[in-house]
Amino acid sequence: MKIITCNVNGIRSAYQKGFFDWVKSLEADFICVQETKAQLKNLDLSHLHLENYHRYEHDAVKPGYSGVAIYSLKKPSNVEYQLGFNCADTEGRFIQLNYPTYNIISLYLPSGTSGEHRQSEKYAFMDKFETILKNWLKKKQSFIICGDINIAHQNIDIKNWRSNQKNSGFLPEERAWLDKLFNELGLIDLFREVNHEPDQYTWWSNRGNAYQKNVGWRIDYQISSPDWKKKIISASIYKEQKFSDHAPLIMDFQI
Repeated sequence: MKIITCNVNGIRSAYQKGFFDWVKSLEADFICVQETKAQLKNLDLSHLHLENYHRYEHDAVKPGYSGVAIYSLKKPSNVEYQLGFNCADTEGRFIQLNYPTYNIISLYLPSGTSGEHRQSEKYAFMDKFETILKNWLKKKQSFIICGDINIAHQNIDIKNWRSNQKNSGFLPEERAWLDKLFNELGLIDLFREVNHEPDQYTWWSNRGNAYQKNVGWRIDYQISSPDWKKKIISASIYKEQKFSDHAPLIMDFQI
């Protein structure tokens, strides 16, 4: 099984930059995207369909904002769009495809960079989602969460970690939340299970030639229930082409 996740920062923009031609060539089982910035259900966007794939999307109520989607080769038994709280449900930040033995999720956590109000929204999202994760684990559900979490976990996951410790995305409270998910709840940071190297980033600022200098953050993840740990074959971040300010994260599994 091959799973790709990418924050496309506008699905129409990514299409124009060749994202769809690239993903077609990989024949992935699942392509999870975030920040579609499109009302995919309401527009005639036939060019954003992928042949042989089923597409499911959760658009934000606000046009041109947020939004997540999943392209799947295999039709799911059912699709879930709601987490039960406003920030996730009206801003198009969650979609889940359910299969008999596992679930695949595309998730887009809020960013807190625009001010204290949004940082508070981010913390509220984290708290509520943690409760949901505990419930999934209690029920022994098998899942992979693909998405832009908007948090760099450890110093190795951000180039300028010293100067960013008071900035949203690398705050102690945010990093402690990921510590809890991985160390207490037992969730798996799938990329880090097989790649412990520094300078492995998935997002770069548009300022200061950050991409060219690889001054980045690793804020895009595939996070799973514990049962996926031994199924990992490989993980890679694709940088040969630039479709967005984020790079796609590709993972292969033996199932």
